Amino acid sequence: MPDKHEIIQVPNVLKSKVTYGPDGVDVEALERAEAVIANLRSSYLIWVQEDLIKINACYEQALALPVEARGPSIKAVFGIAHDIKGQGGSFGFQLMTILGNQLCRFTENRTLFGDAELEVIRLHIAAMRMVIGELIEGEGGAAGEDLLRGLQAVIAKLDKVSSAV
Repeated sequence: MPDKHEIIQVPNVLKSKVTYGPDGVDVEALERAEAVIANLRSSYLIWVQEDLIKINACYEQALALPVEARGPSIKAVFGIAHDIKGQGGSFGFQLMTILGNQLCRFTENRTLFGDAELEVIRLHIAAMRMVIGELIEGEGGAAGEDLLRGLQAVIAKLDKVSSAV
């Protein structure tokens, strides 16, 4: 007995709700969205300053605790860095997104945070403060590349020392 197959065509109702211009993009909707983001830029600068205060407080709390008790403070650092990562590029501060991502990657897979690891966190926070304080937009050009290269070198050196122990 041969298998009988029935093909069911499901209507694409989403397609009927989305309008596209000649290039596949609703240019007017895109322009409206860009205007909203531009208007929120000053709010972003306030939000990120608040995030930097919070992340520094979590760092300071971790610093005051014994190594084995630092986990919850570091998880809080990760959460705030994740927020910073998610917002920076949307408001023209791609370097904040890159720094936030790098700090997330640094903190997410480690189990112990000694003084050397906390120093890496401190350096990332200081870098983010500098980016916002000096309103360094985009990826920061050559200075941004140097900053990232320096932070990556510190992480690599820490990892090398840690793996040798």
